Amino acid sequence: MVAEKAGSSPSKTAGDRSPRQQEPLGHVKKSKQQVSDGFTVKAMMKNTVVRGPPLAGAFKERPTKPTAFRKFYERGDFPIALEHDTKGNKINWKVEIEKLDYHYYLPLFFDGLCEMTFPYDFFARQGIHDMLEHGGNKILPVIPELIIPIKNALSLRNRQVICVTLKVLQHLVVSADMVGEALVPYYRQILPVLNIFKNMNVNSGDGIDYSQQKRENIGDLIQETLEAFERCGGETASINIKYMIPTYQSCMLK
Repeated sequence: MVAEKAGSSPSKTAGDRSPRQQEPLGHVKKSKQQVSDGFTVKAMMKNTVVRGPPLAGAFKERPTKPTAFRKFYERGDFPIALEHDTKGNKINWKVEIEKLDYHYYLPLFFDGLCEMTFPYDFFARQGIHDMLEHGGNKILPVIPELIIPIKNALSLRNRQVICVTLKVLQHLVVSADMVGEALVPYYRQILPVLNIFKNMNVNSGDGIDYSQQKRENIGDLIQETLEAFERCGGETASINIKYMIPTYQSCMLK
């Protein structure tokens, strides 16, 4: 017998060796995938996942900017005050509405459509409806000055602001004669945002949609506004609406 050398570790027996795990047949080792942008060299390589395009952000709300209406209100330039009534709040006009300079005040109140904080939003919206109700022949010459404030309010893409602006537009077209026809050349500034939100209806299934009673459903309000434009806009209104919103169906043919 040969003596074992001192300090040498004892030999491991065959039973002490751990069996080596064998991979099953047909098993392919997965390699790590890399993510890359489209139309690049990496996108053509193996084990590469192409990253999708970013969201267009058509429905994303835009940040609000300070309005001229707030500046003039805080400075005390408007002849208005808040009056509390049993039916709610209303505007107490310090002068007769018929005697106001509509070229000066009406565009400023329309600029306040972008406001979403009290009391600025209340004064702007209620003031517009009061001036449209008592304006008469003073409204038509001011139409070109109202387009930019209307466009700015719709461009915010805020659901609440859009609903309020649509109600104002419906009141505007019936406020005086020829106002609906005067708005036809400005459809290209007003209708693009309406085309985006036209099909945004609330699908409540069997539930009750209370937004219809409150008139806060954007899809229904847009349809009502377009029909009001067509009824009050003259012969060319339908063609111009169809040009900007191809899916619109004329209400005059029903």
